[in-house]
Amino acid sequence: MKKRWLVNLILLAVVAGLVAFLYLRPKADAEQSTKHDLSSYKLAEFNAIRVEFPTQAPVLLAKVDGYWRITAPVNMRADQASVQRILSIIAAQSSDKISGGDMEKFGLTNPELKLKLVRKEGDLEEFIFGTHNPVTEEQYVAHRNHVYLVSGGYSEAAATQMIELIDKAPLKPTEKVVGFEFGRLEQWEEANLKVDIVDGKWKASIAAAKPQQNELNEWLDFSWLHNPAKSVEMYTPDRKQTYPSFEIKMADGSKVHFDKIQESPDLLLARPDEGLIYHFPSDVGFSMLNPPLNIPNK
Repeated sequence: MKKRWLVNLILLAVVAGLVAFLYLRPKADAEQSTKHDLSSYKLAEFNAIRVEFPTQAPVLLAKVDGYWRITAPVNMRADQASVQRILSIIAAQSSDKISGGDMEKFGLTNPELKLKLVRKEGDLEEFIFGTHNPVTEEQYVAHRNHVYLVSGGYSEAAATQMIELIDKAPLKPTEKVVGFEFGRLEQWEEANLKVDIVDGKWKASIAAAKPQQNELNEWLDFSWLHNPAKSVEMYTPDRKQTYPSFEIKMADGSKVHFDKIQESPDLLLARPDEGLIYHFPSDVGFSMLNPPLNIPNK
């Protein structure tokens, strides 16, 4: 009887020890994995960005009418997702936080780059990127008299080449399409094709066409509104050169002109008012310039 009680007491002690171990271990792990926030800012607080490099001109961005633009060294629409990646440093966390310290030791006296974020109130928040830790490959970042170790991806986002920061969408997010004039393209020149949205419905200028509303809505959405180019390049129109072209009509009465520079192996569309050439794969480009009109023998 005594042996049975002894066994039970031993088992109870083992169970109690196991429970205590499981209860205390998460707390120990939590203490070891303490994360330090670099800031408590919100994305909406900022309306200007300045990225400074040691040997090249800074890149400046500003929020205009709710959308980010590159303001220097060129004046272009910015890719909104790329700007969000630059701003993501404000949400970064670090397992290391050093107060003061030897700035030269961390490569912060001659930094890789400086990221300056301007808040709406005019306050400036600066993030200085130094050397990389050889063990963790993380990067030292200074902010408000503290040094942190963070992923090198934050500086890579800020150091994105200017041409890659440019918005690759052929249309501005504020432009509302109400029609296309394709009559100056070779395949539509004879028919002088116009495709318009009239009273909420698509109409085509070709009598034999039997446009399906859903098909054309999907064509507009996937071919134009949510179809970024795979790359862009600067464009200066040559007044001596004439290209096939077309225009897109907007709800405010304006028109956006595109020159078709090349059809294959990639479709190259130039937008003179933006000073850009947009590169699209040829199959995507064919869809962009050939709306589904259900024309017999077409």
